[in-house]
Amino acid sequence: MTGYVALLRAVNVGGTGKLPMSVLVEICEAAGFQKVKTYIASGNVVFQSDRAEDPVRRELEERVSAYARKHVTVMVRTADEIAAVLVRNPFLDAPRNRIMALFVPGPPPSDPLAGVTGIKNEQIRPGLRELYVYYPDGMAATRLRIPSEKQGTARNLNTVARLAEIAAALS
Repeated sequence: MTGYVALLRAVNVGGTGKLPMSVLVEICEAAGFQKVKTYIASGNVVFQSDRAEDPVRRELEERVSAYARKHVTVMVRTADEIAAVLVRNPFLDAPRNRIMALFVPGPPPSDPLAGVTGIKNEQIRPGLRELYVYYPDGMAATRLRIPSEKQGTARNLNTVARLAEIAAALS
């Protein structure tokens, strides 16, 4: 069994008529995933499956999209890949709550600044299937727009660290 972390993009997981975390657990269990655990109400779910990443992602995307009645993009990473995101962090001296890992469906753009607008003092570095974005003044003050945001979903490195811990504990 492989441990996976799934990150839902642009879905309201709290509130009435949306996707509560309890429903997300039910969707994952109905898909045959095991040891399903969610983390904070922002579309993070950890589980085990004997299937490969692409079938897992497609199954979860289809089920969540059917529930939400709109397309919901899902990024899936193995437990080892999520742990490696922390290791590759290029901003080691910065607070982890000011660093976002922007998870994208494939390799990040070769020029991470291509098409970026509103940049002030933020820094962007490529990873393997993520971009690292450091917000020295916090995200609330930024006007930064990154084209990859339209395809991906971001989590701060505190959240990534907790997801890596949860995924590692599934074994």
